[in-house]
Amino acid sequence: MIRILTLSLCLIVLTALAGAVPRVGAPGQTLPGAAFAQEAVTVQPFTLGDPDAPITFAEYASFTCGHCADFHDDVFKRLKAEYIDTGKVHFTYQEVYWDRYAIWAGLLARCGGETRFFGLVSMLYEKQREWIDPKDPARTADNLRRIGRTAGLDDAQMDACFNDVKLAEALIARSDEVTKRDGVDGTPSMMIDGELYQNMSYRRLKKILDDKLGG
Repeated sequence: MIRILTLSLCLIVLTALAGAVPRVGAPGQTLPGAAFAQEAVTVQPFTLGDPDAPITFAEYASFTCGHCADFHDDVFKRLKAEYIDTGKVHFTYQEVYWDRYAIWAGLLARCGGETRFFGLVSMLYEKQREWIDPKDPARTADNLRRIGRTAGLDDAQMDACFNDVKLAEALIARSDEVTKRDGVDGTPSMMIDGELYQNMSYRRLKKILDDKLGG
């Protein structure tokens, strides 16, 4: 997935449509003053594996990126089983937000906190083709709520998360900062021990990791 929207165009939290989507504006619309009265939010990426693992691995991904969904369906599952869960790789999930549906999904993924984050990430990618409706934001939002309920979130929790303007701002700002800093212009991308790679097959990834591990 390549960048198709600027940061300012991305800054959309949900629009009230048929009660399915919580409130907030449209591209270029000023956010409610009350939101700015809240304290600034600092966000950090979620990680998996041993922080002292010999290899550091960061994935840059967007919840609306089809290639990212393919990566999680295939490459990530094997990476986790063979390298993350065995203590060889410390994995960081770098959230990328270049469109409004992605930020909606990101707010949902973080709604369950650290314990549910990666479970919701997996569900969002597995069901990506089902929940995204390019022509119908209300239906998309309703589909996201169904995923949230499946993960054990209730409507009150999701309302609070979807209306968290400051968190949305912080997520988008961090995405912009990190992608610019690391030279990321497409998803999925990977940073392995400080070196940036584009999307690749598991076979190629395995060779890179095994070479680094000396085997």
